[in-house]
Amino acid sequence: MAFQLKSNKKETENKTIRFPVPLIERIDKALANKDVTFSSFVIQACEYALEDLEELEESQKDS
Repeated sequence: MAFQLKSNKKETENKTIRFPVPLIERIDKALANKDVTFSSFVIQACEYALEDLEELEESQKDS
């Protein structure tokens, strides 16, 4: 499944996280002229990564 940007609002909690400056710059560039916040992008990217990890773990169990 391809990663797709979407607008979503859920209950949230603040967490402090440090990003490498070049990564922030890449994310900001990707989000330019899109109706997606930095936080929303990070949440979606994490959800995508976790789903991919779960699928990988399942496929390894079946092997």
